[in-house]
Amino acid sequence: MRYYFNRYFKLQNNQTTYDYIILGAGCAGLSLLMRLLHTPKLNNKKIVLIDKKSKTSNDRTWCFWENENGFFDSIVYKKWDKLSFESNVYSAPLTIAPYQYKMIRGIDFYNYCFDTINQQSNVEIIYDDIIEFSSKKIMLLNSEIVCDNAIVFNTTYKNLPQQKDKHYLLQHFKGKIIETAQHFFDPEKATLMDFRVHQNHGTAFVYIMPLSPTQALIEYTLFSSKLLIPEQYDIELNDYISNTLQLKNYIIIEEEFGVIPMTNAVFPSLQHGVHNIGTAGGQTKASTGYTFQFIQKQSASIVAQLVKNKKPFAPVSFFDKRFKLYDSTLLNILSNQHLDGATFFAQLYRRNTAAAIFKFLDNETSFIEELKIMNTVPRCLFTKIAIREMFK
Repeated sequence: MRYYFNRYFKLQNNQTTYDYIILGAGCAGLSLLMRLLHTPKLNNKKIVLIDKKSKTSNDRTWCFWENENGFFDSIVYKKWDKLSFESNVYSAPLTIAPYQYKMIRGIDFYNYCFDTINQQSNVEIIYDDIIEFSSKKIMLLNSEIVCDNAIVFNTTYKNLPQQKDKHYLLQHFKGKIIETAQHFFDPEKATLMDFRVHQNHGTAFVYIMPLSPTQALIEYTLFSSKLLIPEQYDIELNDYISNTLQLKNYIIIEEEFGVIPMTNAVFPSLQHGVHNIGTAGGQTKASTGYTFQFIQKQSASIVAQLVKNKKPFAPVSFFDKRFKLYDSTLLNILSNQHLDGATFFAQLYRRNTAAAIFKFLDNETSFIEELKIMNTVPRCLFTKIAIREMFK
């Protein structure tokens, strides 16, 4: 009752007419807004961006591969041309050309975007709690916005209700940027996956992103159905740094923690007339948890559609949906432990170039290229489970 009483006195009807309303100022919301502002046919549209608070901290790091200069290349913090794969059964440098592995820090991304946004007279930013929304009205804690004919994009994500015959894993990770007194790291080479950690909790690995000879981001990553207790992430990280890297003396500069859904459950792209984008719209790849580049592709596609005065989402062909089948198959194998994750990834990187795997994981391969990759993994197991997934 108190909530509705307070709203009675706080409510202010926002009568401004908008062309686009973006809910959430994270990666997806800001990526779409920046592309709108860089598109001559759309950069004068009236836009409102809504989030509960301003972005002032370095709350995350995005690492991804790319084979050209990307839309956000000017704020890439570090690039690597050399990667390695490590495990107890196979270790080797990876052939990644023509790709580079890149890192963007959250705070650099936010500052870059808001420096641009704050110069635009046609963009309004509202900081408030989003209570509920539809294509008709956005209800905020202290006001409401009537949408009129605005196109509404939502990036806010809540856990999906469990869907029958779907697979659910979490990619959860803790990372630390550490600094050593002496030169220890090769800043030109990063470790994409190091499986020389125990697999008792699920598919677990560490990656190392050296920033300088004395600094690196070291991140412990786990694919499992449940989170660990907070202290366990530190135990695993400290054990890896001390015993695997044989590094004893260092200081911690920064820490980060994150959880990414890995599921083949259906994320509705359109809900109550609102267009879901980013993770909320299914742009987190189910089999890997990679999101940043899929958000960039989706943002570019949406803007291209809007320029043509078409609906925001371009139709996906039946043939292109095959990548969902591949994701569901691998997710089934990992979530049901049909095959040890460390064994699978070691076999995959032993028998394929990293560049071929990156292209496949970007959903950009031809069917012939996909068959070549499939021939390098346990065929009988993957075929049997793929058929199962196909007929669900």
